[in-house]
Amino acid sequence: MRVLLFFILVFAVQSCATKKYINKQLLPEGIKSATEEKYLVENNQKKLLYKKQMVFTGNGRIKYSKTVDAVGNLLQETQKRLWFEVQSYPDKETYYCKTRWKPNQRERISCYTRKQYKQNESIYHYNSDGSIAKIVDNFSTFYTQYFYYTNKELSKIVIRDKNDVLIDEVLIHCEAKDEKGACLKETRISTQTNHKKEEIDFFPKYD
Repeated sequence: MRVLLFFILVFAVQSCATKKYINKQLLPEGIKSATEEKYLVENNQKKLLYKKQMVFTGNGRIKYSKTVDAVGNLLQETQKRLWFEVQSYPDKETYYCKTRWKPNQRERISCYTRKQYKQNESIYHYNSDGSIAKIVDNFSTFYTQYFYYTNKELSKIVIRDKNDVLIDEVLIHCEAKDEKGACLKETRISTQTNHKKEEIDFFPKYD
């Protein structure tokens, strides 16, 4: 009985510790599934970069996702397991990603292959409402992304290297929302890469 209670307690702590996807992305409660489409916009023409389909758990975390390119080729699939997330790819080994709660509103997300080779690791810092404050890459680029909000909407992401040199600054604007407050059309313009413009279209389905 004590062993069972221990595992229930551990599971509860783990579930409460990891941040909800809907909070990270400032999405409303009650989303059952959603499709996200990302486009590159050049000369008023839109080029699809990827389409991502997501199924959510009842508490706002991603249970399953599938990402394909413009012609439907699989790029990535993810599945939520009890203690980790499985990320599958068509052209490389499967990743097993573990989220560990750290003090002061932080999470360490690390991904490994089955042979325990580390593939990436980031530290996510959160605001009190669960939105992302910054993401620190601890493995590959060692870049830090800083997230800025205006009127409870994401308005800018600033990317700097480990020496605090500016890499990019992306200005973000929500063009349209649904009745629940989810952003349905978002534009992102880079100030450092010839004003590259991207558009993210979001199609949520609710309970």
